[in-house]
Amino acid sequence: MRSVSITFIAAAAILPLSCGVQKTRSGGSLDIETAKSPKTGAAARPADSEKSKPREGPPGMVWVPGGVFMMGDPSGYAEERPVHEVTVDGFWMDKTEVTNAQFAKFIDETDYVTTAEQKPDPKDFPGAPREKLVPGSVVFKRPDGEVDLTNFFLWWHWEPGANWKHPEGPDSSIEGRENHPVVHVSWYDAVEYCKWANKSLPTEAEWEFAARGGLEGKTYCWGDRKKPKGKWLTNAWQGSFPSENSNEDGFAGTAPVGSFPSSGYGLLDMAGNVWEWCSDWYRPDYYKNSPAKNPRGPKDSFDPDEPSQPKRVNRGGSFLCADNYCMRYRPAARTKNSPDTSTSHTGFRCVRSP
Repeated sequence: MRSVSITFIAAAAILPLSCGVQKTRSGGSLDIETAKSPKTGAAARPADSEKSKPREGPPGMVWVPGGVFMMGDPSGYAEERPVHEVTVDGFWMDKTEVTNAQFAKFIDETDYVTTAEQKPDPKDFPGAPREKLVPGSVVFKRPDGEVDLTNFFLWWHWEPGANWKHPEGPDSSIEGRENHPVVHVSWYDAVEYCKWANKSLPTEAEWEFAARGGLEGKTYCWGDRKKPKGKWLTNAWQGSFPSENSNEDGFAGTAPVGSFPSSGYGLLDMAGNVWEWCSDWYRPDYYKNSPAKNPRGPKDSFDPDEPSQPKRVNRGGSFLCADNYCMRYRPAARTKNSPDTSTSHTGFRCVRSP
């Protein structure tokens, strides 16, 4: 059953409220150049666990040793607080986001049909014209000139025929982008891929621990400075979102996986490029009572922006994260989306327990 959050027939679209909509922090944007956290410079403490010991693992995966770390960011958005101590056991994680080539192999072997390729059920969208209920997905389209940042309909559009094989619409292709991260995958699609690969989606605690790469309390995966030595270390948005992008990092959209240096654990693209699905349900207040060891998320979801719509957690930011709008290409940053939603800036990677 598809339960995408909002239907607006005037624009012939079916669009989730949380689809890439990153509200700027009340009172201004994050001070990402100077933001500091407790224990800056310290390393995550190793966990006293047999599971923290490295061992030979599956191809394309790297070992993330178990450890104790401070989860969250006191200088971040409200849902990143309170900062709290968490212990995670060691696990294997895909070195990169799942690529188009890897996802194509899954499709070839299973004949799986993604959410974006399925026709919406009219019962899920009462009152919508049937001719508008066609397979498709949500695509970013850059507007001309400055726009109202509170109206995300100006850059997000329901695109009939858009899916993982046709990222910008039916006339587009992934030819030449085999090594780019797959996009237009819903949470359900990601879970099915994980089952096929004998893996799973990471919890957001596992994801954040891995993204920090052994660094404690740093603003970014690589440290506290946004651009060390004047260089971008992630695929994000440079300029005034959503109309001006200088492409200073070298990419206007998705980048081939591994285009930037790895993190401390040898993982690639843990910041920017595409958002990554996690296994957890989303609640902005979960950190207040999160378990101290191997938290797996709340039992249910609550999003105050859409109380009736369950959401799953996304992590890592994307090529659309900009300083004037979405400061979420940081290891502590969180967002959410309905599990049946697919977009042009959301993908995933997998983990496996030892």
